[in-house]
Amino acid sequence: MIKRPYQRCTQCVMDTTDSQISFDDNGVCDHCRNFEKNIKPYWKPTENRFDELEKAADKIRRAGRGKEYDCLLGLSGGADSSYMAYIAKEIMHVRPLAFVVDTGWNLNVAVENIEKIVKGLNLDLYTEVIHWKEMADFQLAMFRSQISSQDAPQDHAIFAAMYNYAAKNHIKYVLTGSNHSTEFIRPPMEWIYMNDLTMYKDIHRKFGKRELKTYPTCGILKYRLYYKYILGLQRFYPLDYVVYNKAEAEKFLHQKYGWTKYENKHYENIFTRFFEGYYLPHKFGFDTRKNVYSTQILAGTMSREEAIEALKTNPYDPDLMEQDKEYIARKLGITVREFEKIIEGRNKTPMDYKNDFWMIQLGIRICRMLGIENRNIR
Repeated sequence: MIKRPYQRCTQCVMDTTDSQISFDDNGVCDHCRNFEKNIKPYWKPTENRFDELEKAADKIRRAGRGKEYDCLLGLSGGADSSYMAYIAKEIMHVRPLAFVVDTGWNLNVAVENIEKIVKGLNLDLYTEVIHWKEMADFQLAMFRSQISSQDAPQDHAIFAAMYNYAAKNHIKYVLTGSNHSTEFIRPPMEWIYMNDLTMYKDIHRKFGKRELKTYPTCGILKYRLYYKYILGLQRFYPLDYVVYNKAEAEKFLHQKYGWTKYENKHYENIFTRFFEGYYLPHKFGFDTRKNVYSTQILAGTMSREEAIEALKTNPYDPDLMEQDKEYIARKLGITVREFEKIIEGRNKTPMDYKNDFWMIQLGIRICRMLGIENRNIR
């Protein structure tokens, strides 16, 4: 494979570490062009669409009639999900069940934020605890696979546990903090590969040692077809209907509930902090701050110059990284030396294992044709 000359977008900070990025004659990348064409014309960042939000809330309330809860609300303790919980309870006036998945890695600040939001909003809380030895075995198998997607065991467990619970308990709506204001540009799939149960099973067969008896799973067909079209399960994004300035939301959450800000997006979790702050950039050269900052640039909440300066800094403190590395190795049941040897192994991709890449690509194309997904995913 011929290595491309390095190039960075002249409008955002996405660059050729995304191997499939393309640039026009002005040096503007396809992520930005996709935003200008498919998102910006319909995005209303300075407009509260309360009428539309109330219509959606009415549907959710009607779906919850006769049930204990109207909807399920995924809560991580981060700003997006915490502010979304406030919108759901205080603006939409629905009856949500706050749903938390304990994967064994959350920092105290995340747990405390969840407690503050739940108490402040008087929400009922359900926590699903993933069997630790199964989680550790799966995560160690993923490391030994040498691919980039090391947060997949956590991400899949959270996603599967929440949607399986909703389906089992006949809850029709799942509310999520995902939103256009912070997620115009998704990390390319080569950075963080998407939900692929076939690949997970193949990797665990090759490198795992413990049977995953209780680990929650939900394949793409089960989620996209059975849950959605047979059971009628729907996902709703409240933050897309309100003015959402993340910095202002963080101030509000702190003042009203005592919520505490994290250093970076997703850094409420020690494993994710290590994965995004060290593993991805060190082993693969992928820095997820680029897509986060690029989204902020397009949203007008960060300048390109500020983003370029921020990218010159280390994702997180080197001493803390070493502490995290030692802690993660010990928790996974291996020595630091073994862990470092695994990290320095030969890089591989999901294509080195059985996978459903063709199905994922087909699903993306169909979603684009139907207007369900307008972000640049590949």
